[in-house]
Amino acid sequence: MAFDENSKIWKNGEFINWKDATVHVASHVIHYGSSVFEGARCYKTKKGSAIFRITDHNQRLLNSAKIYRMEIPYSLEELNEACREVVRVNGYEEAYLRPIAYRGYGTLGVDPTSCPVEVAILTWKWGTYLGVEALENGVDVKIATWNRFAPNTMPTLAKAGANYMNSQLIKLEAKTDGYSEGIALTNRGTISEGSGENLFVISKGKIITPPSVDAILPGITRDSAIQIAHELGYEVIEQTIPREMLYIADELFFTGTAAEVTPVRSVDRIQIGKGKRGPITEKIQKRFFDILSGETEDQYGWLDYI
Repeated sequence: MAFDENSKIWKNGEFINWKDATVHVASHVIHYGSSVFEGARCYKTKKGSAIFRITDHNQRLLNSAKIYRMEIPYSLEELNEACREVVRVNGYEEAYLRPIAYRGYGTLGVDPTSCPVEVAILTWKWGTYLGVEALENGVDVKIATWNRFAPNTMPTLAKAGANYMNSQLIKLEAKTDGYSEGIALTNRGTISEGSGENLFVISKGKIITPPSVDAILPGITRDSAIQIAHELGYEVIEQTIPREMLYIADELFFTGTAAEVTPVRSVDRIQIGKGKRGPITEKIQKRFFDILSGETEDQYGWLDYI
């Protein structure tokens, strides 16, 4: 991933130069992690460039802000149009978008209410998060020693910057130990999610994924995969998953805006299935990418054309 420092950033309703998008060191977000954000992708399709499910992403941004009592001074449609415009202004056919709202410079202290809410949208070119080969061959992952949050400690339904300190610990541990990614457990020792991805288990033709109560982020790509699986005739079950079920699964795959649909080939050095992308994962993945490329009709209305 490389930033284009000649690009423009949308901030508080105006476009500014990349290098001018600075934050004061006394801003609340730096000291207390008071931010909520999104990650969305713009794809080049046969009908032109389109942002994938941007309304759902920005609605989740507003929901995350509401949980943290953070008043965002822009409507859903204003945020949607700002996302379209930042892609247009920068002349991108494909891009990753990062809308973010944060508590800015005001006072310092746990109480953030006197700090202004700043809103910005960055965009840059970002390829496959876990590697191009991973989409076919899968990735090697480990069960993290770090758990996800216990109930009523941190709101996991919010995509908040502070939550990702936990994700950093999971990711750093996995990389240090030679894995591509880590999978977190809940405080009860059951499966939660990856550091930045939701997880699906395929066993005996059924697709299983942890429910929201197991400290997962309600992923938009996760929801897309569930809808595609139903369309393809598969049963999808949301239920608590014991750790050892991963080892004996027929297939596993991650979903996420960055990871898209990525197979898992091993967990804790235990091979999953045949050690590569399985047939059900491949069908879901193909359908997903066919919609994004325009090869297949977007019957769900997921693509927002620029």
